[in-house]
Formats: sequence, structure tokens, C-alpha cells
Amino acid sequence: MMLLENCPVCSGMVKKEVEKILRGGNHTAVLKVSAEVCLSCGERLYSVETVRRFENIRAKLKRQETEDFQPIGQSFRVR
Repeated sequence: MMLLENCPVCSGMVKKEVEKILRGGNHTAVLKVSAEVCLSCGERLYSVETVRRFENIRAKLKRQETEDFQPIGQSFRVR
């Protein structure tokens, strides 16, 4: 991952573990990943490998291939 000294939006960046929520079809996945996070605005930058992982997970969610994922609860829509 290329480390940036300054946020492309405003300020300085630090490497952190963050929680990312991904959606695909009617399913949602939550995962922890490493990202560069701006201390001022919260902008997140992910490595190319991490973005590819996101794409893979979203595709699996859309195809309902969730057998490798650990269920953690249910989601509900409130009208």
C-alpha cells in the first residue's frame, strides 16, 4: 500500500484498522480491514488488494454465495 503523508482532501493520514460494510443484492457483509485514514476529515484510502477483496465479496453477496461467511444477525427495513 502506498502511504500518503497528506490526505488528498485536507490533512494528514494514519494507518488504522477500520470496519467496512459491503452490500450486494439483499445481503450485507461487515469486515475489518487496514486503511489510511485522515485525522481531520475521516477520508479512507484502501490498497488495490483491499479494493479487489471488496469487489469479490460484493459479487459473492449478489450471487448469494454466503456459505463462507459467518452469520451475525439479521437486517430489517423499517418503513
